[in-house]
Amino acid sequence: MTLSFVAPLWQWEGEGGWHFVTLPAEVADEVRDHAPPRRGFGSVRVTVVVGESTWQTSLFPETKTGSYVLPVKEPVRRANDLVVGDQVQVSIRLE
Repeated sequence: MTLSFVAPLWQWEGEGGWHFVTLPAEVADEVRDHAPPRRGFGSVRVTVVVGESTWQTSLFPETKTGSYVLPVKEPVRRANDLVVGDQVQVSIRLE
């Protein structure tokens, strides 16, 4: 199953300066309904496409919103000229 959405890029305020997009509620609901059994603390394996970049990673549950967050590493941000606040077009395929 492949899901697409647009969401803003944001930076976590803690150590490491991680960057994420938060899945919209309706997309998070689809992930919960169709994802294979979750690993560890609820992460979900996905293949992601943003612009010209494709990679494999995990979605992580986000307790404040009840959604999931998708980490966006520096090489992907650099390759697609993304900065905090940009609206990012994302496609995810559940693994």
